Amino acid sequence: MGQFFYNFSIHILAGIYALASMLNAKAKLFVSGRKNIFTRLAASFTSQQSPVIWIHCASLGEFEQGRPIIEALRPAFPHHKILLTFFSPSGYENKKDYSQADFIFYLPWDTPANARRFVEITKPVLAIFIKYEFWYNYSQSLKNRSIPLISASCILRPDQAFFKWYGSIFRKTLHNFHYFFTQNIETQELLKKLNIPSTVAGDTRFDRVHQITQAGAAIELAAQFKNNQKVLVAGSCWKDDMDVLSPFINDHYQQLKFIIAPHEISEAFITYIEKSISAKTIRYSQAKEGVEDFDVLIVDNIGMLSRLYRYGEFAYVGGAFGDGLHNILEAACYGLPIFFGNKNYKKFQEATDLIMRGGAFEVSGYTELRQKYESLNNRPENFLLACEVTRAYVQENLGATKKIVDYCTKLIPVL
Repeated sequence: MGQFFYNFSIHILAGIYALASMLNAKAKLFVSGRKNIFTRLAASFTSQQSPVIWIHCASLGEFEQGRPIIEALRPAFPHHKILLTFFSPSGYENKKDYSQADFIFYLPWDTPANARRFVEITKPVLAIFIKYEFWYNYSQSLKNRSIPLISASCILRPDQAFFKWYGSIFRKTLHNFHYFFTQNIETQELLKKLNIPSTVAGDTRFDRVHQITQAGAAIELAAQFKNNQKVLVAGSCWKDDMDVLSPFINDHYQQLKFIIAPHEISEAFITYIEKSISAKTIRYSQAKEGVEDFDVLIVDNIGMLSRLYRYGEFAYVGGAFGDGLHNILEAACYGLPIFFGNKNYKKFQEATDLIMRGGAFEVSGYTELRQKYESLNNRPENFLLACEVTRAYVQENLGATKKIVDYCTKLIPVL
C-alpha cells in the first residue's frame, strides 16, 4: 500500500510541475530538461564500453558535497566513466558543462518504469547518492541488479518520515542502500536502530572548501584595501543582512574596514547598500589607486568570496534571516570568528557545532551583533579562542572524501 501511494504521489508531483512550467521559469527548466531524456541517454550510452560510476545530487548545494568525491574517483578509477545527475535545475543548469563528469543529465522522475529503464541504459557498477537523496524505485532497481548504492554525507533527524509509524516505504528505501557515510553520530545511531550499516565520515564539503582555500590565488586589490588594518568580510548578504550590517558599519568604520560580497549583484541592490552606509564605499569594479583610503569595499562580481575571507579578522555570513544560512566553512577555513542571523541556521550542522564551541555567533539584530563583536574585540583572549575553534573544527573534519573513495575501491575492481 505504501508503495502504491508513493508512486501515485510521484505522478501527481510530475503533473504539478508540468502545469507550473507554463508560468514558472524554474519549473519550465525542470520539465524541458527531462524531455526525450531516455532517447538522449540511449544515444550517449549505446556505444559505452567503459564501466560507469553514477553520482546523483539533488541540486547545486549537494553538488559541492559530491564534487570532491567525483574528483577523487577520477584518479582512483581512471578507466571508469562518471555519470552525474541532478534533480533540480539549480544544479543541472549551473553544472551541465562540468568537465570532470563524462555524462550529465537530469534524473527522470522516480517511477518504477523510469528507474528500471534508467539503470538498464546506464548500467552503473556503483551509485553514490549525496546527502538527502533517497529515491525508492531507483534504489530498488539498483538492488535488484546487485549494484551497490552508497549514501555520502548523509544526515538524518528523528522527526523524518523514515522513523514514523507511517514510514515503512521510506525505511525500505534506506534498506536498499549498501552503505551509509554519515555526517554525524546522531545519524549513525538512527540507522543503527534499523540495523543499517554506516560509518561517521563527516561532510565532504570540508575537503572541498579546504582545497579551494589552499589553492586560491591572492587578490591584490583586497590586500591593498586592507592595508594592514582589521577587516570584517560580509559574504552572501541579502537585504535583511544589510539591515543589520549597515548600522553596525556606520558605528564602527573608524576602527574596522568592511568587504561586502552581496548574494545578489544587481545594480538596485548595490545602490541600496551604498545609500545605507555613511562610510566611504567603493565598488570592486571601480577601485583603482587609493583603494586603501576607503572604508567599505563592495564586491560587484561573483566567484571571489572564498578567497576574500583570507583578508578578514571577522566574518559575517548571510542568508540565515531568510531561506537559510550560506556557506560558513569558507570563513572557518581561515580561522575567523563568524557571525550570522539567528532565524534559519539550525539545520546546518557546522553552524550549531561552532556556536557550541564558541567560534560562531548567531545575532538577532544590530544590537546583538555589536555586543558580540565587542566581546571579542575588547577581549583578545576571546578573539584568539574563537579563531582557534574555527580553524581546528575544519582540520578535524577533513578526510571524509578519502574514507568514501577507499570504500569504493573495495566494492568495484580497479581496471
